[in-house]
Amino acid sequence: MHLSKDEPHGARSHHSPKTNITADELNLLPLKAFSGKVSVITESTRLSGVLREIERHDVVGFDTETRPSFKRGQIYNVALLQLAIPNKVFLIRMHQTGLPEEIISIFQNDDIIKAGVAIRDDIKALQKINRFQPASFIELSAMARASGLQVESVKKLAGLLLGFRISKSAQTSNWEAPTLTEKQLEYAATDAWVCLEIYRHLKHKYLHV
Repeated sequence: MHLSKDEPHGARSHHSPKTNITADELNLLPLKAFSGKVSVITESTRLSGVLREIERHDVVGFDTETRPSFKRGQIYNVALLQLAIPNKVFLIRMHQTGLPEEIISIFQNDDIIKAGVAIRDDIKALQKINRFQPASFIELSAMARASGLQVESVKKLAGLLLGFRISKSAQTSNWEAPTLTEKQLEYAATDAWVCLEIYRHLKHKYLHV
């Protein structure tokens, strides 16, 4: 190995890990979506089973979707709650189930981390449906900043950390439609799953915990 004059003997060249990703770099990455099991919940009677499965895990990917409003002053409640565990995502249609005790118990459980992006806004929107005291919600953009990264969105974090891009084309679709399309189901499941994967990556690679 050739050493420069200013490089001490035994030193090796070192490249710092990337802390950002450009739009052009992101567009070159392969498109990826969640390929595991998706469970759509439309009846509150099924939530006790969801709770039992969630309680077996210490981290879940978390996200919500709300019907977009195109009129000034028109605001809709959260329509869909996404909770991801390894190889499975629950899509809970909250405009049909409401926010009952089974889900509140997950939100208030200190032993289950809920990892997502822009979580503060999600929590405020959910608290309009039913009151709860949030516990162990982790903001991934804050984790990213603490790790020295300069990206905060789910899309850019996935590209930078996981090496693929995710589609956002269904984001502004009608989440209160009688039946969700395959495109909507894939989008919603992918967002929650990616949050889980980003959390794992940040925790082990950057925070070493």
